[in-house]
Amino acid sequence: MKTVLVTGASSGYGLETARHFHAKGWNVIATMRTPRDDLAPRSERWRVLPLDVTKPDSIAAAVDEAGAIDVLVNNAGIGLLGAFEATPMSTVREVFDTNTFGVMAMTQAVLPHFRARRSGVVVNVTSSVTLAAMPLVAAYTASKTAIQGFTASLALELKDFDVRVKIVEPGYAPTTRFTINGGARMEGLITEAYAPYATRILSAFGKQGAVTTEHEVAETVWRAANDTTAQLRFPAGADAVALAQLARN
Repeated sequence: MKTVLVTGASSGYGLETARHFHAKGWNVIATMRTPRDDLAPRSERWRVLPLDVTKPDSIAAAVDEAGAIDVLVNNAGIGLLGAFEATPMSTVREVFDTNTFGVMAMTQAVLPHFRARRSGVVVNVTSSVTLAAMPLVAAYTASKTAIQGFTASLALELKDFDVRVKIVEPGYAPTTRFTINGGARMEGLITEAYAPYATRILSAFGKQGAVTTEHEVAETVWRAANDTTAQLRFPAGADAVALAQLARN
């Protein structure tokens, strides 16, 4: 029986992904900064571990406690919506610490085990903002775009060790990480100068017909984790699929 470790599994994509793998008969290690035991039915195949991807000691402890895993899903992330001009660099660094360096640190922690076994899959969850530029998310886009390049290079680097690396690119989902994980860091980032523009943009987002569901992301992560071809990128949701097709043309 295979085992998956999912970061950021307390809500949204991460929780749905963990539940999806569990439903498929896998052992699941659901990690999160503040552990919760009310997220799934009691099962010997479901474990919850504390993990903060921005803290090396926390990563080391979680990976050690997890034991052998077959798939790492780097899902933990934080959102940021606002005018870049008004965004403190400390906030930009906070976003990169989780969305970029946290992914890299988690990946680095499991690679010795994958390489030694000559098997394993890393699935990095990014965003459709890496497929088409969108306003008011410049720092967030930069943090996710960095992971696109990182993953593409790493996939080549690990090919000889039979370790696969994949990217899942979720489309627009207004009820997930931006509203859940944005928090106080967004306060004051839409200044008076940018308010009229932001109002127009956010109104357009609100009228967008196609949105990506948590189940679509979970199913796409599942496909990516089990894919044995050379495919690197897996858009999730109709809007992300359409953007990916436009990017290829």
